Amino acid sequence: MPALKPTDWSAEIVWLGSLVSEDRKVMLGEEREALDLTFEGVEGECHAGLTRPSCSRVTSQYPKGTPIRNERQVSIVSAEELDEIATKLGLERIDPARLGATIVVRGIPDFTHIPPSSRLQAPSGATVCVDMENRPCQFPAKSIEAEHPGQGTGFKTAAKGKRGVTAWVAAEGRIAVGDTLTLHVPDQRAWSP
Repeated sequence: MPALKPTDWSAEIVWLGSLVSEDRKVMLGEEREALDLTFEGVEGECHAGLTRPSCSRVTSQYPKGTPIRNERQVSIVSAEELDEIATKLGLERIDPARLGATIVVRGIPDFTHIPPSSRLQAPSGATVCVDMENRPCQFPAKSIEAEHPGQGTGFKTAAKGKRGVTAWVAAEGRIAVGDTLTLHVPDQRAWSP
């Protein structure tokens, strides 16, 4: 019996990018037409690697800087949720390059809250495994502020519950703008202690 079940939900990739600079003050990704996903993530991307140093998100589990599995290789956001954030900030649109996004998708409602361990699979077989919700942080806020003075400071509030997810590469392959990603979810009931 499969542990992951395909759903009727799919999403179109509408934007791809890679964040190659470690300079978080700039936080500006480079737009791409296609990306080759490897078990280390996106080659040359600052979030690539099998491991990463732990950060403030996981200090309840590890002292900051502890080498841990890199479950944050890829950042995926929803075009619909980006539009909602932009509206809250009074902007026409938000450039996903300013969020450090790897993939922007369109078509899955409430995208930020798809279940952890869900898979998004491309026609090539390339598959990413969702780790968890990506919390809003100060770095995209600073990048948006650089482009839209006075608007970036409200990012964390506007993006709460709409920042997308982080993921790691479960199966290697190429993804491209226009590809359809099929959503597979864990075949289990919700936790109810």
